Amino acid sequence: MTLTQLTYIVAVDTYRHFATAAEKSFVTQPTLSMQIQKLEDELGVFIFDRSKQPVIPTEVGAKIVEQARLILKEASQIQHIIDNNKDELDGTFRIGIIPTVASSLIPRFLHSFTKKYPGIQLIFEELLTRDLLNKLQEDQIDAGIIGTPLPGNQFKDLPLYFEPFEVYLSHNHPLLEKSVLEMDDLNPEEMWLLSEGHCLRDQSIDLCKKIKSQRDRSVSFESGNLETLIKVVDKGYGSTILPYLSGLALPEDVKKEQIRSFSNLHLGRHVRLVFGRLYTKNKMLHALRDHILSTIPKELIL
Repeated sequence: MTLTQLTYIVAVDTYRHFATAAEKSFVTQPTLSMQIQKLEDELGVFIFDRSKQPVIPTEVGAKIVEQARLILKEASQIQHIIDNNKDELDGTFRIGIIPTVASSLIPRFLHSFTKKYPGIQLIFEELLTRDLLNKLQEDQIDAGIIGTPLPGNQFKDLPLYFEPFEVYLSHNHPLLEKSVLEMDDLNPEEMWLLSEGHCLRDQSIDLCKKIKSQRDRSVSFESGNLETLIKVVDKGYGSTILPYLSGLALPEDVKKEQIRSFSNLHLGRHVRLVFGRLYTKNKMLHALRDHILSTIPKELIL
């Protein structure tokens, strides 16, 4: 039994397809299949049911894969310990980030971070919160950036900043006459929200609950990104909710003319850096957090 074989069975379990697992593992499919076959012969069991599509582990195979994940996670700690004892930070750091944070946050710190830490290879993946946490649990990413509270206690987190929500209004919207808005000013029937699964839509605040429960319109549109919703509003259709940093990135004249804040500045989200409880890339993690905070408006920092 080798770590390579364990890596291959975890890949097949993750992608549920031998060819995809081989591609992601940077080997040929015959090589991957042969190594898994050798492991099955050694153990005297079938790890995967190859008659099913997609491929699924057998009952005993599922237990073997689960243990393989633990072994690989523990084995990786050795290299992480060595990396943490180096004077210079280097290596790969894989970050999952929700889309509504990615578009406004990454451009703020990426250039200066890579200039300061040229040895760190940042790999970003935009993910919905539930998918991000699943990948974090399976060690497919090193850390994540989310905008919702952590479920359960299988992860740890470091606070980054509090981001208030604002309202982006069409050019002829009657609410533009007001300098600040109350939640009751909004008409749920003319508001555009992100599609299901995005945490900005699903924030557990009265505003989003109100919009969901009262929404009834002749035109229905769901988008996966804020930029599309902004363009829809710009065509004269209603309003949408923007996180503060997204609004901050817009041109000055747009911010002044079409964005309104809430009088209740507590309407917003806590953006946080999440990672697994067993973790050794601490130097990279804290370097990333410190650098992000250096680029965030001070009034938002927790």
